[in-house]
Amino acid sequence: MSLPPRIKVLEALGSIADGRVKLVGDREAVVVSSMGDRQYDVYVDAEKGEAFSDDNGTRFRGYVGYPIIAVLMLKGVLPYEERFAKALAGLSWKELNERFKKYAVVEGIVKSRAREKGVDPKELDAYVSSVLKRLAELRLRYVERPRAS
Repeated sequence: MSLPPRIKVLEALGSIADGRVKLVGDREAVVVSSMGDRQYDVYVDAEKGEAFSDDNGTRFRGYVGYPIIAVLMLKGVLPYEERFAKALAGLSWKELNERFKKYAVVEGIVKSRAREKGVDPKELDAYVSSVLKRLAELRLRYVERPRAS
């Protein structure tokens, strides 16, 4: 799988801060969308380099979607910064993405929100870069939804 747009790291943080990520096994999780209207099934085995999620970014665009990133953060595989997550809590990601249609515009809005909550956008940029670097090292490949173990 390819690396996601940078904003997906921020979206993963927000999903954790909002309590929308639930680990349901060693390798399985369920992530609820920001609008609460969808639920994504996630499977990740970082040791084998395998991942599955039925979110659109992962399924149709071939990148590591925010649900996978969030699960890897909760499992300690990717860096997680609670201060940043709290600054991104409560955002309506789907609404923002659909309204503005460009990730760069949404990222600017999200960073402004984070700044209002005491987070320097430069710190956020450095953090996102570190997460993407670690994600690249994992070399995850997409697998079909594994059967429950």
